[in-house]
Amino acid sequence: MRILGIDPGTGICGFGVIEGTTALDYGVIATPPHTPLPDRLEDIYNSLHEIIDQNHPDVMSIEKLFFKQNITTGISVAEARGVCLLVAKQYNLPIFEYSPNQIKKAICGYGQAHKPQIQEMVRLHLHLEQVPKPDDAADALAAAIVHSFVAKTST
Repeated sequence: MRILGIDPGTGICGFGVIEGTTALDYGVIATPPHTPLPDRLEDIYNSLHEIIDQNHPDVMSIEKLFFKQNITTGISVAEARGVCLLVAKQYNLPIFEYSPNQIKKAICGYGQAHKPQIQEMVRLHLHLEQVPKPDDAADALAAAIVHSFVAKTST
């Protein structure tokens, strides 16, 4: 099963495509700062179409939103997440959602794991020479890996 993992964001939206324990593609969709939000969302929309067209995933695994303080940032991230969900629906991709704590616990065994721990576990699981950079790409790969774990246990 080919899984597209997404770490949603407006400025930086991480993506990672895996199949089994192989990373096929990963990186970020970066939108320019100080660009109007509708333009940034359009960039994410168009870029995600390209990523799906190039990689042909079977499912999308996306991180659920969690924010404590900055509601304004949370709203724009929610809008970017909505764009990702829309694109997945346009391709008829089944969508699976996992909270940050679920991802951390599945990847590291601890729901309060820190970024370096997650990055290293992603590197080990996917047999990568270096940790995936930037953090958003590693988080997207982690979301994909978590779904691969869930899919294995539900079959």
